[in-house]
Amino acid sequence: MPEDPLAPLVADYARYRADERIRLADYETADTDDLTRDEARSELASLVERIADLQARLYAEESRAVLVVLQGIDAAGKDSTVKHVFSGTNPQGVRVYTFKEPTPEEAAHDFLWRYHQDAPALGMIHVFNRSHYEDVLVVRVKELVEEERWRSRYDSINDFERVLARERCVVVKFFLHISKDAQLERFRERLEREDKHYKFSANDVRERRNWDAYQQAYEDAVNATSTPWAPWYIVPSDHKWYRNLGVARIVCATLEAMGPRWPQPDEDLEAYALDALEENVSSKR
Repeated sequence: MPEDPLAPLVADYARYRADERIRLADYETADTDDLTRDEARSELASLVERIADLQARLYAEESRAVLVVLQGIDAAGKDSTVKHVFSGTNPQGVRVYTFKEPTPEEAAHDFLWRYHQDAPALGMIHVFNRSHYEDVLVVRVKELVEEERWRSRYDSINDFERVLARERCVVVKFFLHISKDAQLERFRERLEREDKHYKFSANDVRERRNWDAYQQAYEDAVNATSTPWAPWYIVPSDHKWYRNLGVARIVCATLEAMGPRWPQPDEDLEAYALDALEENVSSKR
């Protein structure tokens, strides 16, 4: 297998290929890479600025696209990650999509239909805050479809992401890995802080009873769908500030590896130097 060009840039994070089998329980959720919060925030600020520059080049170049997939159990921090990592980007070139329970129209089509409609056009970065992976996670744990059906979806997902890659869309996927204790603390925060009340759902608390089932579902999904064209990254997420930094590092490294460039102008710009332009305008008065 060819050497991974991103490996030196993301050495501190777990990137998996299809020929590797992982257990989520083997990976720390509270790792901080020995960084302090202030150090992480300082680095994040620089990365946000660099991501914004690279995103502007990607948008202007209009020849490739990026799909960022964020998955994690309830309270893993998907919304907050989007807010902090993409805060410097131009909204013209970045779109965020959250997928909830399918509408009747969506449910009448194949499970990937609604996701494909929101895949990024060339020049765009799209973020899926929850994604097509819900159809091998929630439906499995809640037994909404039979096992043969959700298992077959792994192949469909790999095919879908391969199509995107062939059509010049870079797919990068993040599992925000938190502990059960960290999740409970965030639920408590939602109850105690008025500005977070809107995030609280009694159903999220009830779903904690299915913690082990969800962990197994996530683990199986990562193992079945981590490919050279659409890798998974597992980011320790008990500490919000380190989670944000981890995702920003990988997004920035991905864009750097793509190397988007400002397109060359169609015209000879030297012929339109300001002095010559003003002289031309003056001569016509």
